[in-house]
Amino acid sequence: MLMAVKYLKLLTMVVCTVFFAMGCDKKQTASPEIDKVQTETKKTSQGMKNYAFSEKAEFFKTMQDQFKAQRQNLDELSAKIERSSHATKAEAKPKLQALRDQAAQFKQQLADARNATDSTWDDVQAGSKIAYTTLDNDVTKARQWASDNIEP
Repeated sequence: MLMAVKYLKLLTMVVCTVFFAMGCDKKQTASPEIDKVQTETKKTSQGMKNYAFSEKAEFFKTMQDQFKAQRQNLDELSAKIERSSHATKAEAKPKLQALRDQAAQFKQQLADARNATDSTWDDVQAGSKIAYTTLDNDVTKARQWASDNIEP
């Protein structure tokens, strides 16, 4: 039951991400954008190595390193937003907060991975990969938005 709640939260996060992505790029219709995000997420998740339970420590370290890199990306993005115009800040702050919330969800997935048992390992690993992939895709889109909307 606890895993079902976590996956429901993760699904909610993914749906919010799709809506966030649709709001960033008004040129495309909703359906192609949703398909694109789902395809990117699936490709990235599938491209990640599957770790056996005995490799849990290696998985945790790899994901923790990726988390640190995304936190650094968010900090750089935040600094860039702070140097922008008032209007741009007002538009970007909620988006940045949504990314920080996603990062917090990913951090929780890492905690779950660290505490996973052999019987929960596959589900926890899959959830962590999805959370990372979603965060990575959204940070990339946010960086592109910042490049397009904020003067260097």
